[in-house]
Amino acid sequence: MSRTVAESMALMEQETHLTESQPASPGTLRPGGRTAKVRRAVLDATQDALADTGFHALNMDRIAATAGVGKTTVYRRWGSPVGLVTDLLHDMAEQSLPASDTGSLAGDLRTNAELVRATLTDTRMGAVFRAVIAAAACDEDCARALADFYRTRLGEWAPVVAKGAARGEIPAGTDPTELLRAVSAPLYYRFAVTREEVTADVAERAVTAALAAARDGVFIRAQPVGDLPFARE
Repeated sequence: MSRTVAESMALMEQETHLTESQPASPGTLRPGGRTAKVRRAVLDATQDALADTGFHALNMDRIAATAGVGKTTVYRRWGSPVGLVTDLLHDMAEQSLPASDTGSLAGDLRTNAELVRATLTDTRMGAVFRAVIAAAACDEDCARALADFYRTRLGEWAPVVAKGAARGEIPAGTDPTELLRAVSAPLYYRFAVTREEVTADVAERAVTAALAAARDGVFIRAQPVGDLPFARE
């Protein structure tokens, strides 16, 4: 992402304020005001680098140069490529589109599946997700950050399942997380494991299968042993 000389000079001035503060743990930086511009520039540069060359080629000095900020700031505030990826995943979770409300669970699940499919098949974002999945496979901090990203997204969409249960479309007690995972899992399997095309038909089949299983009670939460009738006898 190219920047003008004036923009780079402004960011260089802003980043000097960051270097005077204490280092943050990777992924915990939430600056506001002028420092937000520095963070945005660094995370945009990180996303570009992941899409272009992947995680293992991520270079802190090049990120700083591309972002137009001093490398001292990048090292102090993010610490390592893992820190950059961790913060990027937090940022992506915060900026993701909100859950839909189509008026039916089937409609909401189709919207969810299409959002996942569109992300994975997008030239840029597909490459970014391949990079962070690869990073998570070999680094525990990246794995936790990726898990946090999906936990945030599942939490955002959980209410559509609760609404579906309230409308009687699926049994009460259906676990929203397990149902949503059942929708997206076939898409991620084709994307990350078998490298098959993730088509609209694949997304529709995933929704149909997950919804049928939900209607049959497959995703109903198991009752704790203490809540079962025989446990109180």
